[in-house]
Amino acid sequence: MSKNFVNFHILMSHSPSCLNRDDMGMQKTAVFGGARRVRISSQSLKRAIRTSPYYEAQFGRPSERTKQLTLLRDKYRELLKDKFSASVIDTVLMAVAGVKEIKELEEKVKKGQGNDVDRVKLEGTESGAVAAWSIYEIEKYCELYSQLQAEHSDDKAFQKAWDKETKKDSFKKFNDAFQNSVDIALSGRMATSGIMTSVDAALAVAHVITTHTVDGDLDWFTAVDDLTQEAGETGSAHLDTQEFSAGVFYRYASLNLAQLQENLGETSREKALEIAAHTLHMLATVIPEAKRNSTAADNPADFVCVALSDQPISLANAFEEPVKSKSGFLKPSIEQFINYKERVYQGYELDDKVAFFSLRDTSVLSGKACPSLSKLENWLKQDGEA
Repeated sequence: MSKNFVNFHILMSHSPSCLNRDDMGMQKTAVFGGARRVRISSQSLKRAIRTSPYYEAQFGRPSERTKQLTLLRDKYRELLKDKFSASVIDTVLMAVAGVKEIKELEEKVKKGQGNDVDRVKLEGTESGAVAAWSIYEIEKYCELYSQLQAEHSDDKAFQKAWDKETKKDSFKKFNDAFQNSVDIALSGRMATSGIMTSVDAALAVAHVITTHTVDGDLDWFTAVDDLTQEAGETGSAHLDTQEFSAGVFYRYASLNLAQLQENLGETSREKALEIAAHTLHMLATVIPEAKRNSTAADNPADFVCVALSDQPISLANAFEEPVKSKSGFLKPSIEQFINYKERVYQGYELDDKVAFFSLRDTSVLSGKACPSLSKLENWLKQDGEA
């Protein structure tokens, strides 16, 4: 019997960096097992994935996450102008967003203080919350709108047909549009107004945490003004601090294949597994962009384990007791993960299909050993039969 869930377990060691910051500019943390861990939020990781070059190369343009309806309307007008009139695009966007009007952009001037110049901000119509918009979905709505207009010359008859065709509670006929907006099919969408439909997420992503305790360091950095130095002055023009640290991070995510198939318009399991393989690649290679140009912590995964399972199973408790070491955390983290994974699988008599890729020795891990990440991706594409 086919397994419905793909569980991803990844260990990745990052050199000194600050990959995800809070509102104070400090790295995000969490207490787990009574110990302080550095954390990367699931939102940060998912955004890094959907905006990555790899995502665009495999799936095309991602969705637009916005509440700026005027800017969205102007963008979609330009992209769809060869297919639909501006009035059709505007009407469809208003119906999907649940607003009566989308206003033009207006300039709002904020007076500068002291020597600062005035700042001009363009403001337009906003929705109540940020939502995920797919141009492919809007295109299908426009096609339906135009078709019904051609079929019904009477305004009342048209409106009745439109309301019936776009009834929100049962409207899933355009889910196949998400085959071109895979990030919505994976991460889901909450919709509370208009005829925009909610989408249940197929991919659950955990907050990433270090396998060990981390005490952050503070970097005192300066910016030197070259011209004042030429004038004979010393010192810096700017002084600030930035917290950073290094560590081995555990990433966990679980993909519901049946939900993904439904979100893509009842697509095949083969298609869902292909997307799962690409998701695996991104989870193992994509890194959040925060402070990237000043830290360059471009470290791919050192250990990747994939399980085709009957249920989502996180193995984060392998690190509930923080890894302790005086000579690096990567090797003992892999060993601690393997030890816990084997005990969980034996204790619950799990019959998952398991495969893994590792840059370190993993001879005691049960499952298929793959010599490269691409071989592991192919194993997943083949439903664990390769």
